[in-house]
Amino acid sequence: MTEETRHLTIERRVRYTVIPGEPGRVGELWFGLHGYNQLAPRFIRYLRPLASPARTVVAPEGLHRQYIDHAERKVGASWMTSEDRLTDIADYVAYLDRLHDAVVSETRADEARVVALGFSQGVHTLCRWLAFGRVRIDRAILWGGTVPPDLDLSVHGAALDGADLHLVMGTEDEFFGPATVAAHESRLEKAGISFRSLTFEGGHRLDRDTLIELVAG
Repeated sequence: MTEETRHLTIERRVRYTVIPGEPGRVGELWFGLHGYNQLAPRFIRYLRPLASPARTVVAPEGLHRQYIDHAERKVGASWMTSEDRLTDIADYVAYLDRLHDAVVSETRADEARVVALGFSQGVHTLCRWLAFGRVRIDRAILWGGTVPPDLDLSVHGAALDGADLHLVMGTEDEFFGPATVAAHESRLEKAGISFRSLTFEGGHRLDRDTLIELVAG
């Protein structure tokens, strides 16, 4: 007899934070996917410049929570780890699809334009949602991150190319230097994926002025 590792599908509650628009007036839905060790209620504060009666802003929270400061009992969340990663990816893609449907139903915004912004670890999450999900995303913003290296662009490149792709990076981002950014853009270009690239003065963070520029553009 040998050990077997199996999976069981269960129902569980997930958490997300919303800046609601006015039902019946919402013409745009924004989904903001947080970075590693962030939480939805804190992350959505950076998205407050998006608030409008005609826009609903949603910050889903990653399915994995952990203590990031045991002394202060501070908690963060992440989208996945390297352990059982394919199951985690399938779970969060299904979660984001269902959350989108719930928000559309609540806001009565079946024809709303959908914009998704991924920050840091949330960039990988957003790219996989584009590749494997069923939601039509009209604009995808990859902020402070790159397309997952294991995502086959010969297979999934069209999903990214069809999402009005925007790349945003701080000039002083401590995780992504100029060489890494150039290699990322070259990879997209070779795959025939069109994109717009934006930079701002600063590090690995969201920038209010750049966010407002994206709203207006």
